[in-house]
Amino acid sequence: MPGIIRVVCAAVIVRERLLVVRKRGTTAFMLPGGKPDAGERPEQALMREIHEELGCGITLGAELPGDFVDVAANEPGFSVHARIWTGQLHGAPDASAEIAELRWIGAGDMAGLDLAPLLRGRTMTALVQAGLMPQAATA
Repeated sequence: MPGIIRVVCAAVIVRERLLVVRKRGTTAFMLPGGKPDAGERPEQALMREIHEELGCGITLGAELPGDFVDVAANEPGFSVHARIWTGQLHGAPDASAEIAELRWIGAGDMAGLDLAPLLRGRTMTALVQAGLMPQAATA
């Protein structure tokens, strides 16, 4: 039975381009976010993580409905269980803390990019079904 990592993530989309980040020492891109601290509400944790990782604020939108569970990209033997909100950033994002790189990706960028399993699968499908990303994003 794999270990479980619970995270909160933001799906920030501007003109059909999704913001993804890559942590230092890793290759897979994923949604910005992280693990809630003990006693922290999920929404508070996500706003804190965005500030720490991207150096800007965020207004959270709707939480994506669905069960977002997949193999963890960077922790062998673990699965990641995510809650994902849409959001709008306040200020320009900049890679901070453990983030080595950020990118805005469109549907045409996905095939050649190492995306975390959770993002490539269930999350992208949910974003397309919600009308937030074009159908080509799941091709």
